Amino acid sequence: MNKSVNILLILLLIPVFGLSIFVGFDLPIEFLKTSGKNLPYQHVIFITFGIFIFLLGVRRSMQRWVGIKMVNSLEKYQWNEEIDAKRKSQINMYLMIEGVMHILVAFALVALSQKALVIATVFFALGLDHLIFCLFGNIKKVWRVGVTNKAIVVAERDFKVIYFSGLRRVTVHQQTLFFDYIKELQLAISIDSISPENRAAFRNVLAEKLNRDKVHFSETFKEF
Repeated sequence: MNKSVNILLILLLIPVFGLSIFVGFDLPIEFLKTSGKNLPYQHVIFITFGIFIFLLGVRRSMQRWVGIKMVNSLEKYQWNEEIDAKRKSQINMYLMIEGVMHILVAFALVALSQKALVIATVFFALGLDHLIFCLFGNIKKVWRVGVTNKAIVVAERDFKVIYFSGLRRVTVHQQTLFFDYIKELQLAISIDSISPENRAAFRNVLAEKLNRDKVHFSETFKEF
């Protein structure tokens, strides 16, 4: 989810920065026979981009917050542990980078053109959300991995639900735990999400919950 959202945000930022530069510096737009400040419907264009960026950011944010609420309902899980310290350090770094970058983008847009204030406000709010989520996760220790009767739930920087239905193979390759499904679907989580001291218990719970006649555990997973 995070990767796809970040890619979409970058793709949206390209025309946003271009528009902000043309409007802010009143550059000529030859093919429209006008200049940046005289561009028609510029307010509508900025607001439209702002709405798209807002919806992308809010969707990601809601999934994160709903995810940690879900995984911290401990009574619903047969196994539930906090993520490993190594993974937590990675998440802190990514969240702080994302938060600071969003805020810097907000200031850059306002510096280019006041007309981009709506989009800048959205980016500033999304940046704060990253930083607040980072702070909350560290104080409350809510980033966790849990196993229910039907799925594995991972809630940290990203929120993932790995359902058991249709699962055919579990394997480990390098630093990633892969789940292969019918119709060539594959999901994955970082092995660092699960602390080394909790991996045997995690593997045993999966063995209990899954139909081993249908789900194959690779040798790398058995040694995980």
